Amino acid sequence: MANYTYLWKVIAPIVMVFNALPVLAESGETPLEIETITTITNMIRPGGIVVSILLLFGVWLLLRFVDRLVTNLGSIFAERRLLLHKLNAFFLFIVYLAAIITVVLLSLKISREVLAILGGTAAVAMGFALKDLVASIVAGVMIMLDRPFQVGDRVSFGGQYGDITAIGLRSTKLQTLDDNTVTIPNNMFLNQITSCGNYGELDMQVVVDFHIGVDQDVKLAQGLVQEATVISRYIYLPKPVTVVVSQVVITPYVAVRLRLKAYVLDTRFEKALVSDVTLRVLEAFESKGIQAPSVLYRNTADVHNSFTPRVVSTEKPS
Repeated sequence: MANYTYLWKVIAPIVMVFNALPVLAESGETPLEIETITTITNMIRPGGIVVSILLLFGVWLLLRFVDRLVTNLGSIFAERRLLLHKLNAFFLFIVYLAAIITVVLLSLKISREVLAILGGTAAVAMGFALKDLVASIVAGVMIMLDRPFQVGDRVSFGGQYGDITAIGLRSTKLQTLDDNTVTIPNNMFLNQITSCGNYGELDMQVVVDFHIGVDQDVKLAQGLVQEATVISRYIYLPKPVTVVVSQVVITPYVAVRLRLKAYVLDTRFEKALVSDVTLRVLEAFESKGIQAPSVLYRNTADVHNSFTPRVVSTEKPS
C-alpha cells in the first residue's frame, strides 16, 4: 500500500499540469514554459509510444538471438570467426539506426516544426561528431605534404614504437615490435613529438649500453665491444661503429658505461643485432675476466691513518 501511495504522489502533479494546460491555453496568459510543454505534448503520439516500447523489446530479443547465433557459428567455423563478428557489428549498426528512425516516426507527429527541431539537433550532433574527423583529415593532408615520416619508417610516438604500415586521411597505422597494430588519429601528430629512426632509409642507428666496474681494463673492454659488433651479420659497415666511454653512477655503485652506436643494415633486424652483439660481448668479457660493476669498499682505518697529522717534537736534545 505504501508503494501505491508513493507512486500517486509522483503522478498526481503531472496529471494536474496536463489538466491545467487547456485552461491556461484558452486564457491567453500561457507562460513560455507552458507553451513549450504544450507543443511537446501535441507532438507525442501515446499509441505510438506503446508500439515503440514493444518494438524496442523485440529488437532487444533479436539482437540477443543474433549474438548467440554468431558466437555458436564462430565456435563451429573458427576460420570465419572474425568475418562473422564483422558482419554482426554491421548488422547491429543497421538495426540500431532503423529502430531509432522507426521509434521517432511512431512516437512523434512529424510536422515542419518537428522537422526543424530534429534537423537542428542532428546538425549540432553531426558537427560535434565530425569535428575530430575533419581535424584528422586536415592533419592527414599536412602529413602527406610535410612528410615527417613515411610508410616503412620506424618511429616512436606516444609510447608506441614500431613501423609505419599505412598513412590514411583519417589515421595512421603503426605495427609495433610485439606485432600489434596501433591506429593513431592523424590530428594527434600535430601536438606531439614524433621520433623517426631511419626516415626513408633501410639502415638505422642502434644504441646498446654495457657496464663494467671502474677497476676493470676499460681499453680492453672497449676493443672487445668494437670487435664483437663489426663481425655481426646484421651490422651495416659503410657507417661508423662507435663506442663512447663514460663514468656513470648507478645506485649503489659507480660504473663505466660503454655505449655502442652502430647501424643495423635493415630496421627489421634491430632486435636481432642487439641480441647478437650482447651475447658476443658477454662471452668476450667472461673470457677476458672483465667484471660487472660492484660496490668498492675502502679500509676506513687506513684512510684515517693516512690523513692523521704527524706530531713533530720541538724539544732540543740534551
